[in-house]
Amino acid sequence: MSWLPMLGLTALPHLGGLYGGYVTRKQVKTWYPTLNKPSWRPPNAAFPIVWTTLYTGMGYGSYLVWKECGGFTEDAVVPLGLYGLQLALNWAWTPIFFGAHKLKMALIEIVMMTGAVGATMASWYPVNRTASLLLTPYLAWLCLATSLNYCIWRDNPDEDGKEE
Repeated sequence: MSWLPMLGLTALPHLGGLYGGYVTRKQVKTWYPTLNKPSWRPPNAAFPIVWTTLYTGMGYGSYLVWKECGGFTEDAVVPLGLYGLQLALNWAWTPIFFGAHKLKMALIEIVMMTGAVGATMASWYPVNRTASLLLTPYLAWLCLATSLNYCIWRDNPDEDGKEE
C-alpha cells in the first residue's frame, strides 16, 4: 500500500488537466482559430503531450516532498501549501482563457501562477532538490505560455474594439 500515495499524488494534477481538456476541446475548433496568434506558438497537438508530462513531473515532485516531510505534517504546510496554490491557479487558467475568453484576466492569472511555481520551487529545494528540479520544465513552459498569452491579449482587442 506504500505505492498508493505516490500514485495518488502523481495523478492529482491530471484531474485539472482532464477538466481543462474538456473546456478547451470545443474552443480549439471554434473560438481559438479566430484569434490572432504569434507565428512561434507551438502547434495545438503539442499541448496535451506537454501538459501530460508536466503534470506527471509536478505530481511526482509533490509526492517526494510529501514523503520527505513525513506526510501532511507541520513541515509540509508551506511547500505543499504553495504547491496547492499553484495547482489551483493552474486549473483556473483554462476556464478563464478558453471558457470565459478573458484574455487579460488569464494573463494576470498566469503571471501569478508563474510566481507561485517559482515560490514552490524555492520552498521545495531545501526539502528535496529532485522535486524542485522536476518543476524546472514547468516553469520554462509557463514562461513560454505567459508570452503567448500576452501576445494573444495584445493582438486581440475585445468586441468593443477596446482591450479588456
